[in-house]
Amino acid sequence: MTYTTGPRNLITDVSGLTVGNAQDETLKSGSTVLLGDVPFTASVHVMGGGPGTRETDLLAPDKTVQQVDALVLSGGSAFGLDACSGVADALRDAGRGFAVGNVTVPIVPGAIVFDLINGGDKAWGANPYPDLGRAAYNAAGVDFAIGTAGAGTGAMAARQKGGLGSASVVLPDGTTVGALVVVNALGSVTTPGDRHFWAAPFEMGDEFGGFGPDPDVAYTTPDPSLKEQAMGLHAAKGANTTIAIVATDAPLTKTQCHRLAVNAHDGMARAIVPSHTPLDGDLVFGVSTGTGAPLDVAGYAPVGAAAATCLSRAIARAVYAATPAAGDLIPTYGAAN
Repeated sequence: MTYTTGPRNLITDVSGLTVGNAQDETLKSGSTVLLGDVPFTASVHVMGGGPGTRETDLLAPDKTVQQVDALVLSGGSAFGLDACSGVADALRDAGRGFAVGNVTVPIVPGAIVFDLINGGDKAWGANPYPDLGRAAYNAAGVDFAIGTAGAGTGAMAARQKGGLGSASVVLPDGTTVGALVVVNALGSVTTPGDRHFWAAPFEMGDEFGGFGPDPDVAYTTPDPSLKEQAMGLHAAKGANTTIAIVATDAPLTKTQCHRLAVNAHDGMARAIVPSHTPLDGDLVFGVSTGTGAPLDVAGYAPVGAAAATCLSRAIARAVYAATPAAGDLIPTYGAAN
């Protein structure tokens, strides 16, 4: 069976989805929104020990709301959750939301990464994230930047700048799976020596350099964290999270979207070492834009497997595409390679 990337190698290869980014280079932070042409089915699974979220409880399979209007990934730690408010306001202006009587209430879950001590100017007078959320909404389209963009603008992994990543894969039956991720991890996305990605076995073409797997790889003591050296050990221990969305045009139930998120965490563990630590807030949203009869168990299995490998690739692409900027605390992958 032959697998290919979608035409953009972005999550927007999944039909019905658009993505918008907004960032402030002085702030060294930003926000990213995933929008659907119509509300989409979604759930979430959290495996990190320190998540920061909004409205994720309603995404549990047993909760009443089945579909949401948007998902937000943002920098800014707890302040960044207000990016969801900016998106919700924009959706309300557009007449979108969950109907309650004669009003509509947009459903906009979100998650954040901690980027408050990354070298940017955080001495704001008013919280900038509602405006960043609205700006991301206004910028939404099928094409968008990865790397140092949107919610990945100020992200850092252990050894290099992190960033915003995305990837897609088309299964032999035509089903598309995509991933969108902000990499701000405690762990490293590269093996010791910083040339090879842990995700290399899943690379399609040369989407993150084509260097292949590390021929000398083994589970060894990792190289010292440049993030910890730059931020101070105590500060860096509280400044980590990888947040992601995996999506498909296969018709899935809300319960299956939860399983999609669970499966995708395997991809995170393959691409970041270590991952899911008590000091990370790692989570994945699972999304379906498909309509019609949901897949049966056998039909779902390859979709879940694809979500995992797609997320691995998106994580590596986030770091590979990161670009240097004034005030950076640690180098980009490109600077070392």
